[in-house]
Amino acid sequence: MVLTEEERQTLERWARRRTSSQALAQRCRIVLGCAAGKPNKQVAAEVGVWPQTVGVWRRRFVERRLEGLVDEPRPGGPRTITDEQVEAVVVATLERAPKDATHWSRTAMASETGLSKSTVGRIWKAFGLNPHQIDTVKLSNDPQFVDKVRDVVGLYLDPPEKALVLCVDEKSQIQALDRSAPVLPMMPGLPERRTHDYLRHGVTTLFAALDVATGQIYGSIHRRHRAVEFKKFLTKLDQQIPAELDVHLICDNYATHVCPESEVMRM
Repeated sequence: MVLTEEERQTLERWARRRTSSQALAQRCRIVLGCAAGKPNKQVAAEVGVWPQTVGVWRRRFVERRLEGLVDEPRPGGPRTITDEQVEAVVVATLERAPKDATHWSRTAMASETGLSKSTVGRIWKAFGLNPHQIDTVKLSNDPQFVDKVRDVVGLYLDPPEKALVLCVDEKSQIQALDRSAPVLPMMPGLPERRTHDYLRHGVTTLFAALDVATGQIYGSIHRRHRAVEFKKFLTKLDQQIPAELDVHLICDNYATHVCPESEVMRM
């Protein structure tokens, strides 16, 4: 067996590179041993295979050279799911609901189409379908909605110079709880410990403003979330923010935010 210099270099590289499979590296060592003039039994003993295996790969290399050492793609089993069956699953998922449920499950779809649950799952995954997930959407009838969205997004992406863009909202009905005994601090070998029971102190409301540029949060706690409390929060913001900065407040249309008192404060 005679090798070209290019074939020898390729075989040596395949035999020692880390990304080669063990089978390919072994075949390369077999061919290199045969090219060195060694008999099949000696090559088999050095590589750790049967002499018949050496004969197989020697013959494959002679017939097809380097391509003969690479595994040929295996065709696998014949396809059992037709395009029509896949289409039926997709159409049923998108266009109708099951008789006794609000959305399709793999079991219901498998019973409907005669396919297995795993097959239905693979079809849904291939087409990115998640019938068990439901999201919400809100359509605005405001004729100026697009312009307003552009203004808000523009403030987030490209805030004006010497200005502060704050995203404002509130979290109401926060449970004000306290443990019935002091929390025991963490110690070597022991985690922090606290009692399972607690005392209720009513509820509280958190007003917060997020500086979208720095991530800083301005917060204020109040017992209620009326316009009066929101006005106090705006007053506190006005005191904390440097006077030389213009402030852009972004908030939703909740009644507390759009009442006359709050509008005056925001202006």
